[in-house]
Amino acid sequence: MIKSPWIRSVRRALLSAGATVALAAGLLSATPTISQAATQQPCDIYAAGGTPCVAAHSTTRALYGTYNGPLYQVRRASDNATKDIGLLSTGGYADAAAQDSFCAGTSCVITDIYDQSGKGNNLTQAPAGGAASGPDNLANAFEAPVTVGGHKAYGVYVAPGTGYRNDHTNGIATGDQPEGMYAIFDGTHFNGGCCFDYGNAETNDHDTGNGHMEAIYFGNNKVWGSGSGNGPWIMADLENGLFSGVNQHLNTGDPTVTNRFLTAMVKGGPNQWAIRGGDAQSGSLSTFYNGVRPNVSGYNPMHKEGSIILGIGGDNSKGAQGTFYEGVMTQGYPSDATENAVQANITAAGYNSGSTSTGSLTPGSRISLQATTAPCCTNDYLRHNDADNKVVISNITSSSSATDKADATWIVRSGLANSSCLTFESANNPGQFLRHYNYELYASADTGAGSFAQDATFCPTTGNSGVGHSFQSVNFPTKYIRHYNFTGYIASNGGSNAWDSTTSWAQDTSWLTASPWN
Repeated sequence: MIKSPWIRSVRRALLSAGATVALAAGLLSATPTISQAATQQPCDIYAAGGTPCVAAHSTTRALYGTYNGPLYQVRRASDNATKDIGLLSTGGYADAAAQDSFCAGTSCVITDIYDQSGKGNNLTQAPAGGAASGPDNLANAFEAPVTVGGHKAYGVYVAPGTGYRNDHTNGIATGDQPEGMYAIFDGTHFNGGCCFDYGNAETNDHDTGNGHMEAIYFGNNKVWGSGSGNGPWIMADLENGLFSGVNQHLNTGDPTVTNRFLTAMVKGGPNQWAIRGGDAQSGSLSTFYNGVRPNVSGYNPMHKEGSIILGIGGDNSKGAQGTFYEGVMTQGYPSDATENAVQANITAAGYNSGSTSTGSLTPGSRISLQATTAPCCTNDYLRHNDADNKVVISNITSSSSATDKADATWIVRSGLANSSCLTFESANNPGQFLRHYNYELYASADTGAGSFAQDATFCPTTGNSGVGHSFQSVNFPTKYIRHYNFTGYIASNGGSNAWDSTTSWAQDTSWLTASPWN
């Protein structure tokens, strides 16, 4: 049962820490106040509710109002130097400009995600485990750009094969001890692989049996459990089962959720647990399950071990994909009232997709790329297909469907393999990038292959025809983005492939940077 004193204690803490009355009211009513960082942050709210954070991870913002340490560390490819990325101000937002400056002209990976709780529960590169070899890959530091409160930041883009872990933690629940956790994910970036998790796992990186994990899972894996619809779902990975409720497989009370920014929560104690979720940009939480432990042996009591994982399963299963922005783990079973106040803080933080302008080749700008080849194609634009993920050109006009217009719109990003060059993200399929494969262009998510970042990076030059811009492949510098027979390729001016034809090559590789159709 939720007692009214819990609610009063959260409100008192919000006010007593120096927040204004207006800000406190905004937190409790989920009214966005994104012009400046809130005085109270999620871990202050959990502490006020009697369930303090024992792990707090974020690459986008502070999770305590008084935190002023580093959020994460990046390592650049050019010389393997590392740099801690901190905050713009105490209790505020990530200093993304520090990453941009440090990684200029090269690429960077995220090596460490620091624990803000003071417990030292940092996340680092995951080692090998029972299900897969290691160490796991590290996330590309530029692959998940967003804005938070109007400030540029970067999330943790987990491609298959990427994973973080800490097997030597301090204060994380073990056995049947109660705990809570939340994470903010990209609700459009998922797959059916095992297992995109954040939470409590085994300390020896092997499957040690039912009930030895308690982690948030997000994806559409149906092997061990599912909810209503086709997914993705927020579920609990309790080891040897992804649970959407009391039953081992289907629980229709757990809905499909696809919010661009998704709040996912799991909490568990002696013979009780819950799944909650909501839109991280607006609105309140919904409870998808609240009840007793699963009706399968081994989960009551639980046997939690206290490791922390991100992006992988407890045995280092690493076939999943997803994007993580922030998350915490608590000591004790949080009340719904506390979690509701945390959700209000999250929606007030102001997560946004990171599109900040239009019509230019500046990272964050939304654009459309218009062909210049006359007379065939001057009303055609580079777009991805809906039937498959191939990239083509087609005629787009003001009377085109909303889907066609969106398919022909891209968000300019810093180059994944060279931040001084560019990568193009699909505007309507976040997390999918324009890349070449066998010289043909596709819009696809990072597969975890080592060449993906290079395949998705293009350096702008003056148009080869003298008009607009051309886009040079970073790993095939004689080849440029070209349309040929209405299909997208990277092509050189002459060569053994049909699309390397010298006929109209200069025009076919020159593009106008147009205002976005969507």
